[in-house]
Amino acid sequence: MERRRNDGIYNIRKLEKKENFMKIGILGYGNLGRGVECAIRQNPDAVLSAVFTRRNPADVKILTEGVPVLSVDDAEKMKDEIDVLIICGGSATDLPAQTPKYAQYFNVIDSFDTHAKIPEHFANVDNSAKKGGKTAIISVGWDPGMFSLARMYANAILTDGCDYTFWGRGVSQGHSDAIRRIDGVVDARQYTVPVKEAVDAVRAGENPALTTRQKHTRECYVVAEDGADLAKIEREIKTMPNYFADYDTTVYFISEEELKANHSAIPHGGSVIRSGKTGMNGENGHVIEYSLKLDSNPEFTASVLVAYARAVCRMNKEGMTGCKTVFDVPPAYLSAMSGEELRKKLL
Repeated sequence: MERRRNDGIYNIRKLEKKENFMKIGILGYGNLGRGVECAIRQNPDAVLSAVFTRRNPADVKILTEGVPVLSVDDAEKMKDEIDVLIICGGSATDLPAQTPKYAQYFNVIDSFDTHAKIPEHFANVDNSAKKGGKTAIISVGWDPGMFSLARMYANAILTDGCDYTFWGRGVSQGHSDAIRRIDGVVDARQYTVPVKEAVDAVRAGENPALTTRQKHTRECYVVAEDGADLAKIEREIKTMPNYFADYDTTVYFISEEELKANHSAIPHGGSVIRSGKTGMNGENGHVIEYSLKLDSNPEFTASVLVAYARAVCRMNKEGMTGCKTVFDVPPAYLSAMSGEELRKKLL
């Protein structure tokens, strides 16, 4: 069995002899699940072992030949065949139930992105993973995830300063999913849009005091069912806590054809910026900025998930159990390279 990559062909039978070879399962096969499948193909020490779905498995066609698509009800039967289960559900209702459930049977990774509820989600997953002797890493992606690390590093380095995070303009998968769960909604895309004046002020080192509403706006493009109460849908969106209530939000009702024609792509990006002072009297100013520009939000998020899948396997082998976040993972654990290779090529 062979798998082609951009830089050559890797024989999976040879890889199976390596101790660090990881067998990955995907739970949920939407945009993120497909992204994980693609990311696995770009990592020579990883192989896809199974895809689990709530749909009829016979109706789910994946990109990788020879890999079984199974009912989510059969997942527990595969607990000894999978090194790490990447859970690709939505943060609104899927992950709060799924990650604690499966953390007692598998090492797991998720991309839970409801920032306000991360402590609660962490506690639930931690309890479950410790019961099963498993390792879990939650809230993996770019925010939370890569941006979280950028904020932590910048805070540790510039202790006297101010943090700013700007997202977009781009499609938020979590917010789009939250809208789709409202009664009467067929499909939706939500764009997060940074307020230009706020970004310019931060980059200029002005250290403005900005409210949530002053930093971003939200644009929602919604396809509603025929006869749906549009005013009710709009009201539910704009008042949804943790998602829209704290933002100036505009809702546009459009046709399904227009959504497919103009809003099929899933781009995103953003910046983490910290400005701070050093010197005996704070006489010197500095700005740290970490930025991302993504053609595909789910594919980039999936690539981060697979890197952290490697880390969770290593951590579990070393006896670390319970729930972790990106803050708890040594950077070297993310890479397929050895310590010697990392010191030679990247240090």
